[in-house]
Amino acid sequence: MVGVIVDSHRMHVTKDEWRELLESLSRVVRRPVTEIHTRDFYAGNGAWRELNGTQRADIISGVLTWLAARRHNVVYTSVEKARFYESQKAGQIPTEAATLWRFLGLHLLLAVQKDHQSYDRNKGHTIFVFDNEERERMKFTDLVSNPPAWTDSFYGKGKKQGRLDQIIDVPYFGDSEEVHLLQLADFLAYFLRRHAEIAAGYSQERYTDEAGRLAGWIQTIKDRSIGGSTIYPATGRCECAELFYRHAPEVIRKLHRA
Repeated sequence: MVGVIVDSHRMHVTKDEWRELLESLSRVVRRPVTEIHTRDFYAGNGAWRELNGTQRADIISGVLTWLAARRHNVVYTSVEKARFYESQKAGQIPTEAATLWRFLGLHLLLAVQKDHQSYDRNKGHTIFVFDNEERERMKFTDLVSNPPAWTDSFYGKGKKQGRLDQIIDVPYFGDSEEVHLLQLADFLAYFLRRHAEIAAGYSQERYTDEAGRLAGWIQTIKDRSIGGSTIYPATGRCECAELFYRHAPEVIRKLHRA
């Protein structure tokens, strides 16, 4: 799961430019493109059959170059499903984070809380918008409204500090066709996942030097990330941070030390 952190003062420009990208892709494939379904795009399926591999790679590089130029930051989290379900069965996953989606969503919130509290005069300035997830919406909203005490140590909550005090309100949920930056978050998540699958040996390369090409794209994502020490600290982990660390693929949790 990936989040794109956008400064509200520059949000309108970013939204306009993403819309222009979709319009330009529509002209290339000669049909309306309202959303980039990254899995189909990367494989050249569906509407994207008109584009060869080089053209698609150029678009990916262009999107990542644009992300860097806009100076938007990225936060990410990951989990190995088998390890998670094993821990869940053993009763080692707190009930508040007992589904994959909630586990990942909570980690994103905590990482952003930890990062944003380091900025002056930034208290309560962050809004989260997630892609529609109706099955999780009510429980996750309650989780954010009433954060469990076991999460305090992740960001070193002070005695007089409110829990998740960087977050304005409960998270919002939207349709990715309407909230375009949800598409960008999904776009980035796909390449992090693909990188992890190949590096960990879960998947073979689909074309020559796919791993090398991915490494270049991942470098841009790393450069825009809020930082591995915030998301997956290498040392000094509290029990909460250790929970997320030990369930993440090694290649992702060590991304910034590669």
